[in-house]
Amino acid sequence: MAFPAHRPRRLRSTPALRRLVAETRLHPADLVLPLFVREGVDEPVPLTSMPGVVQHSLTSLRAAAREAVELGVGGLMLFGVPRQRDAVGSGADDPDGILNVALREVRDEVGDAIVVMADLCLDEFTDHGHCGLVADDGTVDNDGTLERYASMALAQADAGAHVVGLSGMMDGQVGHVRAALDDAGRSDVLILAYAAKYASAFYGPFREAVESTLTGDRMTYQQDSGNAIEALREVRLDLDEGADIVMVKPALPYLDIVRAVAEESDVPVAAYQVSGEYAMVEAAAAAGMIDRERAIMESLLAIRRAGASIILTYWAAEVARTL
Repeated sequence: MAFPAHRPRRLRSTPALRRLVAETRLHPADLVLPLFVREGVDEPVPLTSMPGVVQHSLTSLRAAAREAVELGVGGLMLFGVPRQRDAVGSGADDPDGILNVALREVRDEVGDAIVVMADLCLDEFTDHGHCGLVADDGTVDNDGTLERYASMALAQADAGAHVVGLSGMMDGQVGHVRAALDDAGRSDVLILAYAAKYASAFYGPFREAVESTLTGDRMTYQQDSGNAIEALREVRLDLDEGADIVMVKPALPYLDIVRAVAEESDVPVAAYQVSGEYAMVEAAAAAGMIDRERAIMESLLAIRRAGASIILTYWAAEVARTL
């Protein structure tokens, strides 16, 4: 039997050859580690739904930030878990609120050695669990929420955030926050826009991590899972309003969106490997169904291959240690 002169399998014959011709690679600097910090705890609190992930104390948060720097991780995304919540999320822009305190602690610990990001959303701070202010008729007040976001952004900038992560999916949020930051002389602070954030079942374990009080859903402001054209429209709007980075969330169920956004965007594209993606791999590995380490690397390579240049993943430190 005659074979063609070129045999692709020759390029796969040894580990060294496979490394040499690899089209997609991961680097620790591509990765962002999400970290939860809980008000009023002295020790880290493990999360049952996300083995290996904790709600940090301020002391353990400092240690985690320092370790991430030593491992070469690209960034940290901080989420606050307050003791008290109210209808307007007062703790979100309070200088003494847990997230703003955590930002100051981390910047004091690591300075500019790593990119420090802050989740900019009200859901962790409201007693109703929505990402914005709730009107008397039960709907989320888009424009009223924008004012709260602007105040949050200024508080996070003052606390030391290099990047604010606008995750609430309110119309006009990027432009409103950009204007507020610029007017306050904080044009140095970047905006990471959660441009295509879907109403996903894969956020389940995150609810435990931030002790969410939400009842109902967020389908009136997060995107419908079947819509792709809408995602690109959202991205274009955020780019026009001044987003420095755009993100797709979740990652693996929306790799087609990651690819489409990467082709559309002229700024870096991020993707968030969310809590449900993490929990599925950990659960399957614990049951002996899959090779944990291979599954982790394969999933991250898939996200990178789809076009994300930045990946938020709870495995960031572990993966950086092995790269």
